[in-house]
Amino acid sequence: MKAILYMAPTLNGFIAKLGDDTGFVSKNSWKSYRQMIKKAKCMIVGSRTYKIMIEAEDLKGLEKTVVVAVSKKPFKALPKNHFVAKSPKQALQILKRQGFKSALVAGGGALNASFLKEGLIDEIFLDVEPLVLGNGIRLFAEGNFEAKLKLAGVKKLSRNEVQLHYKVLKK
Repeated sequence: MKAILYMAPTLNGFIAKLGDDTGFVSKNSWKSYRQMIKKAKCMIVGSRTYKIMIEAEDLKGLEKTVVVAVSKKPFKALPKNHFVAKSPKQALQILKRQGFKSALVAGGGALNASFLKEGLIDEIFLDVEPLVLGNGIRLFAEGNFEAKLKLAGVKKLSRNEVQLHYKVLKK
């Protein structure tokens, strides 16, 4: 199953300010992100990201999207098309059983790192926001992993934003 990571980091690799603030993400990036979700029809997020999305009603208009939240701790997923998995591999298995051939991995940093560490990411899309932060939540949480990438495309989203598309080179 193909796993596609999609995020909107700052120029120096932060996906949120401290306190989970993503207010710096542009309307263009949010629009592109939602289009990718609608195209994929499914997404995988970490449990913290899932709870933030539910509270902020970020899934409004995406009610038909199948969502898998990855969490080592049990918690109740809300709608019937939302699931909880204990690992990245289990999240992909859940979606594969639902008939999906690819999945959108949509954060946060710990989930992104665990997918990359296990060699499960095939492609990466980054909407680079024109901002540098001194601290916050990194695109990838620290860990012992490495991935080589091949640039597959660059798309200008606005006057100040670009979308980078990478293929992950498998060992």
